[in-house]
Amino acid sequence: MTAEDAAQALMVSPTKISRLETGARGVNARDVRDLCGIYGVSDDERERLMTLARQSREPSWWQQDDTEYTTFIDLEAGAASIAEYKADVVPGLLQTQAYARAMIEATLPDPSEDRVAQLTTSREERQRLLTGEPGVQLWTVLDEAVVRRVVGSRVIMREQLSVLVERAALPNVDIQLIPFEMGAHAAMNSTFEILHFEEAAPDVVYVEGLLGQHYLEGTKELTRYRRVFDQLRAIALGPRDSMARLKEIAQNFAD
Repeated sequence: MTAEDAAQALMVSPTKISRLETGARGVNARDVRDLCGIYGVSDDERERLMTLARQSREPSWWQQDDTEYTTFIDLEAGAASIAEYKADVVPGLLQTQAYARAMIEATLPDPSEDRVAQLTTSREERQRLLTGEPGVQLWTVLDEAVVRRVVGSRVIMREQLSVLVERAALPNVDIQLIPFEMGAHAAMNSTFEILHFEEAAPDVVYVEGLLGQHYLEGTKELTRYRRVFDQLRAIALGPRDSMARLKEIAQNFAD
């Protein structure tokens, strides 16, 4: 059945059908019901799709927060697995509340208390992705500079490193550390996240910097970043040795 056939059956324009199929316009429960009717979809599947359509029109908690990272948080929430490399800060999914607050206060221009509290709460909400059912699969590679740099205070850093060790004990979380002695490597001047989605959704590479947020979906870019991530995993300490190094560094912050 062509778009023109469906449009004629529903007595709508072919343009509407095309825009629904390409995601150029939102879909409501009535659209789903009508389309399922002409496509011969089963009653159970029709009800499931209509429920999804209704839910899709409800704003998520991160959309209500009106943050500049809405697109990224939306993608993060839908990912089946995340592979990330950080050379500068602890990833948001692994930050303690105190570490997150210190980072927000340091990087946000003219931060108000309400805005800092809002963004801190947002990061706490995101972390439920790790402990939910099923929890997102997270593989994090950190440069040693991330856990050496004092963010907030030495007390905050000691707590943060302890939480990294706790998170690494989760069955869906792997954390590796690239020690200083490994020297230069392929991602020293970059940080990135590779978000993998189940079913037919394409993977996305997210890169953030002072120039803003960038989303890469091309085959060439995905291949390049996957190859670099594999290289980083190979030169990093194994998960067990990484935890031993984190505990050692945490002791330094206890002085």
